[in-house]
Amino acid sequence: MKRRDALRSLLGFAAASPLYAVDDDVNTPVNIHEFEAAAKRKMHKLAYDFIAGGVEDELTLRANRAAYERVVMVPRFMRDVSNVSTAVELLGMKLDSPIIIAPTGGKNLVMPRADEVVAQAALSSKTLICSATGVQKILDDGKPLLWWSNTIGLADKKATQGYARRVEDGGGKGIVVTVDNAYQSNRDRNNRNKFDYGYMTSGVPKPGEEQAPRSPARAAAWLPHTPGMTWETVDWLKSGATVPVILKGILSPEDAAMAVQRGADAIVVSNHGGRQLDGAIATLDALPDVVDAVGGKIPVLMDGGLRRGTDILKALAFGAKAVLVGRAPLWGLGAFGQPGVERVLWMLTAELRLAMGLAGQTTVAGIPRKLAKRV
Repeated sequence: MKRRDALRSLLGFAAASPLYAVDDDVNTPVNIHEFEAAAKRKMHKLAYDFIAGGVEDELTLRANRAAYERVVMVPRFMRDVSNVSTAVELLGMKLDSPIIIAPTGGKNLVMPRADEVVAQAALSSKTLICSATGVQKILDDGKPLLWWSNTIGLADKKATQGYARRVEDGGGKGIVVTVDNAYQSNRDRNNRNKFDYGYMTSGVPKPGEEQAPRSPARAAAWLPHTPGMTWETVDWLKSGATVPVILKGILSPEDAAMAVQRGADAIVVSNHGGRQLDGAIATLDALPDVVDAVGGKIPVLMDGGLRRGTDILKALAFGAKAVLVGRAPLWGLGAFGQPGVERVLWMLTAELRLAMGLAGQTTVAGIPRKLAKRV
């Protein structure tokens, strides 16, 4: 074989390989895992490690994904599944899909004004977004963005009430309180990379533009966020506005029951994507007991490790009303910008719809618990 023919053969093999990807085509990745791979190739290592990483030994990060492998589905057949709908009703809203964009920090590590880019993708995709920033221009323009604000808690009653009123007056459809962020967690990847948490606002500096660190990551640092937050926060928010209050970070049935008692309008079963307490229970494992503790009194949502439509279907079968996705949209963002976010949201919804049809389910509300079981 001549050298030229051998080169052609090698290039042909590479093009046929699943490891080969055309990075400028948003339609090339066929799943969220491949979006992550494309984003990793394009993003700065500091940015990728910040988003992909968990805390310490990343036990919970891996557990979130492994939990889906321990759950199987028992589909039903001989049913008319000609029409399958992913639509849901949630806290007074009609959504085309039970997929919500989760609040995520550090988007500016990917690109400037990234919160606005993701919000625009949410608007184009008709997807509910939970974000503290990036939505104002869309709302000021009178566009129909479905938006929940989010907070890790405020210092006192007056500040909390004022925040709630601003969200309501600004067009927010709900307030999400992240309850598991009392302290900055111990993230080995950031510590090892000498990550500066100031980059979350400014973005990763270009070579030669580095400045003195403003908030450097340090191993086992004692950095309080909201260590004094209590159940009074729910009372303060609800006395300041009428929008729903959603608590994100609930893992124990006892806290779930308390959330109902204190007047929360919904809860999100979440372990912060494996980024707070290492060794915390996987969210899919925690979900059924939390759902039982709530007893249908308020909606239960879930996040953590969702990468496929079948993952979402398992969560819905275990009682989640809807799911939040955090890393998946960021992989779309890192790989292809706004079109990548939109493609990721479309892909997850399309996979869910197909999985529902193959499992004999035509509506989200009709998905039975016995569809999924642990093995």
